[in-house]
Amino acid sequence: MNFSVLTSQFWSLLLSGISLGLIYVLIALGYTMVYGVLRLINFANSEIFMVGTFAVVFAETGLTGHTLDSEPLKGTQLFLTLGLAMLIAMAASGFTAVMVEILAYRRLRARGNNRLASLISAIGMSIALSEAASVLTDARPQSNPRLLEKTSLGEIAGANFRIDTVIVLVAAVVMFILLDRFVNKTRIGIAIRAVSMSEENAKLMGVNLNRVISITFLVGGIMTGAAAFLFMTVYETTKFTVGFNLGLAAFTAAVLGGIGNLRGAFYGGVTLGIMETMSAAVLGSQWKAVTVFVILVLVLLVRPNGLFGEAIQQARA
Repeated sequence: MNFSVLTSQFWSLLLSGISLGLIYVLIALGYTMVYGVLRLINFANSEIFMVGTFAVVFAETGLTGHTLDSEPLKGTQLFLTLGLAMLIAMAASGFTAVMVEILAYRRLRARGNNRLASLISAIGMSIALSEAASVLTDARPQSNPRLLEKTSLGEIAGANFRIDTVIVLVAAVVMFILLDRFVNKTRIGIAIRAVSMSEENAKLMGVNLNRVISITFLVGGIMTGAAAFLFMTVYETTKFTVGFNLGLAAFTAAVLGGIGNLRGAFYGGVTLGIMETMSAAVLGSQWKAVTVFVILVLVLLVRPNGLFGEAIQQARA
């Protein structure tokens, strides 16, 4: 154990932790949105993230014609290419999320099956998506070209504000604010909150349940697709199992903040990112996954409603 690194590199580790945590936040929103409406964990969300990462590779190589040897882009061309990649990742993940809802949830819900059947169906969709990606890619890692030159915008107290880190910080916060406004200020958002409180009462008020649930999956998928784009911008490589560890971490973040609570997911994701980064610096990077699992178990044992879940549960009662 090397505790001295916490003092010598504290601000750098803090920045890295916040950046990683914000990616967790966007993935966790996919879990939180679905749980808030259906009271079910969408275990296929990790594979929805995986689909988004492959969509980024496809957009930056297949559509735009760039290769791994391509020179970094600048100016308008860079902005348009990254913007296109982000939109395609969000569209691909959103579409996949809606298909998961239609194939894994809707028919079972219409037939009145219990939650266990829907849970098993979601796990089946997760395995199917992962194995399909494995076959299509021959189980090989896929990389996207470094189109963004990762220059430093400056340092503060030893923390290096690289341009890709700043993009993650700004984009993730903006996406979260937009989602929060969408859920709390729009008519569709009000319908989503109504269904989350009581499906039967929402139906009596004329809310189309299937439409609201599909929109909920779509929005969660879009957030997860945005996380996939930001992940690929920073780490630049993916494979068919990429969603497993990140999905587990994002699920832990959602539980830590209080699953079903949007703002809880935000604070839970940032907190988990910082804790994971700090522990990896002290114990070694091989302990990152173990840290996430230990935190998940402790939260479930000590405070299963999460840090901010209590008020949500009372509101739904």
